[in-house]
Amino acid sequence: MGLSAQAIRDGLDFISERNPALGSAISRVGYPEPRIRATGYGTLLRTIVGQQVSVAAAASVWSKLEALLGEDMPPHDLLAADFDSLRACGLSRQKQGYARSLCELVVSGELDLDALPEDDEAAIAELVKIKGIGRWSAEIYLLFAEGRPDIWPAGDLAVQVGLGKLLGLAERPSEKETRALAEDWRPHRGAAAIFTWHCYNNPAL
Repeated sequence: MGLSAQAIRDGLDFISERNPALGSAISRVGYPEPRIRATGYGTLLRTIVGQQVSVAAAASVWSKLEALLGEDMPPHDLLAADFDSLRACGLSRQKQGYARSLCELVVSGELDLDALPEDDEAAIAELVKIKGIGRWSAEIYLLFAEGRPDIWPAGDLAVQVGLGKLLGLAERPSEKETRALAEDWRPHRGAAAIFTWHCYNNPAL
């Protein structure tokens, strides 16, 4: 689902009223495009597959997994696959452990991705039960897949760099500073996060 273009625009307009520097930046680089992923198990499995490898390598692994398990890759089928078959697809022992953790939580019903808690922190706590899914991955899922409007991944390097550029800071803010600087932007920090990525490495700023 993700945040729509209109939701991003409305959120950034809200923040611009409180921070003219952001409004000035929007006039130079424009509004960012939405970043949207599907909700559900498949997106989290893709996250695990893509960790610490290139986009091309992740795509290759995913293609092999589809050939082995089918396009939907049902969690039951992944759990039933043996180590060597998954290894042949390119999944290391560690990533197999992460993938099995996800599948086990989904199959057991302990993790219901269709009914995550409405409270963002509670939803993050549910997602990080999955081995290999840390806070950042959980936040990205909630922002890009569920379109939660106030997700603010303050630990993200590009968010920190982008925010520093937007606010004209001499140094990249720390995670704690990044969190504090955006407090007044609630409940639209998700739009701000997408804008900081838009501004990261943008030569117009």
